[in-house]
Amino acid sequence: MEENNTQTQPESIKPADNLRWYIVASSSGKENKTAELIKQRIKANNYEEKVTDVVVPTQEKIVIKRGKKQTIEERIFPGYILVRMSPDEETFYLVRNTEGVTGFVGTTAKSKTPTPLNSKEVEGILAFTKVKQSPVFDNKFQLGEAVKVVEGPFKDIVGTVREINEAKGQVTVLLSMFGQDVPVQLDFLQVSKI
Repeated sequence: MEENNTQTQPESIKPADNLRWYIVASSSGKENKTAELIKQRIKANNYEEKVTDVVVPTQEKIVIKRGKKQTIEERIFPGYILVRMSPDEETFYLVRNTEGVTGFVGTTAKSKTPTPLNSKEVEGILAFTKVKQSPVFDNKFQLGEAVKVVEGPFKDIVGTVREINEAKGQVTVLLSMFGQDVPVQLDFLQVSKI
């Protein structure tokens, strides 16, 4: 297991000795940079035994950008990082005072000590990041919307979206052909908004 890596998922999610999982709030969109800064501070302070994992939970997703399919790593919880660490003042101080960290989630007014996640919660989050299912297509279409076919045998024909199948990344479009509306199933990449 590679320690303190945002890409590598921890092998064990059960508390080892006194290590617990906490949620750290960070600036949205800067989770990876903040996680790297936390890891740098851990190493600089020789806290590798006290803070063992820094994870930005992500999952693969297919999106269509500029007419092409791309696989991206989408953050499951934008603005949040999971940290597995020893619950003591030194580690809380180190993480809390890292650039980009806005605080711990679950800190109460009475206690300045954050509430750790339970093992089942962490297990669920980390299992979700590892799910090997077909990535979800990023749908930008709406039912009844006018679209233009940009690729294939029906290129340049205008139609109306009748059905959307996000799991397959397809739309059924009613195209005016031969004097009537004909339903044609097309890939998201084959149509664009007007």
